[in-house]
Amino acid sequence: MADPEVLVVDNGTLSLPALCKSLERTGARTTTIAVGDVDGAPLPHRYKGLVLSGTKVRAYDSEFYAHLIDTVFDSTVPVWGICGGMQLIALARGSTLHHGPQRVGNHTVTVDAVDPVFNHCSTELTLFQRHTLYLDTAPDGFESIGRSDLAPVEFIRSHDHRIYGSQAHLEFRADGRKVLQGYVDVVRTF
Repeated sequence: MADPEVLVVDNGTLSLPALCKSLERTGARTTTIAVGDVDGAPLPHRYKGLVLSGTKVRAYDSEFYAHLIDTVFDSTVPVWGICGGMQLIALARGSTLHHGPQRVGNHTVTVDAVDPVFNHCSTELTLFQRHTLYLDTAPDGFESIGRSDLAPVEFIRSHDHRIYGSQAHLEFRADGRKVLQGYVDVVRTF
């Protein structure tokens, strides 16, 4: 099977090169687009996956991200939102963000082993966190599939298993890159 092409939306993250490199190490090909260039249409057929990077603009600016959210929910490919990318998805489906303690660095997260995105991982992951905003509950149409001592929602998955999100920046640690490998495996078989 040919390497799947994944569109990475740059929401202003400082780690775009690391994210693309991590995805490419899993066998994906990446193309990037700035969030302001997303027009709200479903993805062209050549893209087999969509990844939303973390954000510099606050995720609750729904007007700024309206076209991106339309693309996420109108497309038919697997989607992964990272940190602010996950928060964008959650807010669009009714969740609220809460301020919590600032986390920067490695933190332990427990995940549900039954999901295929975790096939390359153990149930206890060490992931890189950099944020102060948290979800208390999964949004409508989603469930939490990972948690930590500070965040009851570290990972989300839509009920149709197409849209995922992670609070952590997966591109910075070996465990996170294993989760990205699981995502690309899902992309290949979707």
